[in-house]
Amino acid sequence: MAAAIGDGRRASHVDHSLAELLTQRIVQICHGYEDANDCDRLRHDAAIKAAVERGPLSPALASQPTMSRFENSLERRDLIRLFYVLVESFVNSYAEAPRCIIIDMDPTANRVYGDQQLALFNAHYDSYCLMPFHVYEGLTGRLITTVLRPGKTPTAEEIVALLKRIVRRIRARFPHVPLIFRADSHHTKAAVLDWLERHGVHYVLGVQANAVLNREVKPLVARASATYRQSWKPFRGFHSFQYRSESWSRERRVVGRVEATALGTDARFVVSDLESVGAKVLYETLYCARGCAELMIKEHKVFLKSSRTSCNTAEANQFRLFLHSAAYVVMHGLRETVLRGTALATATFDTLRLRLLKVAARVQAGTTFVRFHLPISCPDREVFARTAGLAAAVRVT
Repeated sequence: MAAAIGDGRRASHVDHSLAELLTQRIVQICHGYEDANDCDRLRHDAAIKAAVERGPLSPALASQPTMSRFENSLERRDLIRLFYVLVESFVNSYAEAPRCIIIDMDPTANRVYGDQQLALFNAHYDSYCLMPFHVYEGLTGRLITTVLRPGKTPTAEEIVALLKRIVRRIRARFPHVPLIFRADSHHTKAAVLDWLERHGVHYVLGVQANAVLNREVKPLVARASATYRQSWKPFRGFHSFQYRSESWSRERRVVGRVEATALGTDARFVVSDLESVGAKVLYETLYCARGCAELMIKEHKVFLKSSRTSCNTAEANQFRLFLHSAAYVVMHGLRETVLRGTALATATFDTLRLRLLKVAARVQAGTTFVRFHLPISCPDREVFARTAGLAAAVRVT
């Protein structure tokens, strides 16, 4: 990230390198200090100094005014390069070509309370908000990228513009790996479907119900309702058929899911180009797994506080989003590598923070070392020992 940002400062006036500023800010976010104001209180903290590769007795880290100037100094070309840094980081996270990559994309509302650029009133959320794109890999939960955008439903042009940049970078590294685009009905637009098919990207997308679709599953709805009334047990059925809306260029496969419960009868629809996959598997196993993306967004927004896009300019808020995304990559990488096989392998970021990061320790500093002495009664001492062992192995190799 530091190499992607242009640094116009004079060397004689630089107390903190770009790498140090980025590391300090990202590490603070990981620890639950998402505001630049926290820099004033934590700039003398021994643990954060160690993360920035400074000793406990070294000069203080960046203050809040320094960090705020840094956040507001980036230009659009810096942000474009940072976008590709995140995508390349995702691609480089694979030691070998995966069997499949699922691209989960979803916009989420960041409510705003000031005069932020791109903020619009959204009737669904009944407030002014931004709606950044969050893009994850559906099988691993790894972040691909995040992009700030206005607080409204995404257009086909926005979706295609983002997809083509992501797909191009993935295909450059893994030209033969199947790609599947998965999203809700807001992304099911004629231009998006045509682009996906022209570029060989498979898709499983939600479709908004309408009179024609409801008519197709009407017999199944009647059967589901009757079956439930007879047994009083939930009933779920599926129906696959060909459908073409007025805006689509051709017929496409649509799968309808009908469910009857005590709450009533409900019908949902998805469209896909995967003709050989059974209707039940396509909906329950492939499409419904899109719900995991909501958990990833929760980690990003709730536990890392990425919804704090309170700068005035869109460029500064986009940079903030990238900083929180980098923190997501760090925390997810900790969980996916160091904690693999432990009880914390599936823990939330909040749990990892409370049990591993915000732990009291005595700091011992020497000329050539910094040691953290943890209490003998530390409940997660095995995890710390495992981390130290893996870190030592990485240094040797």
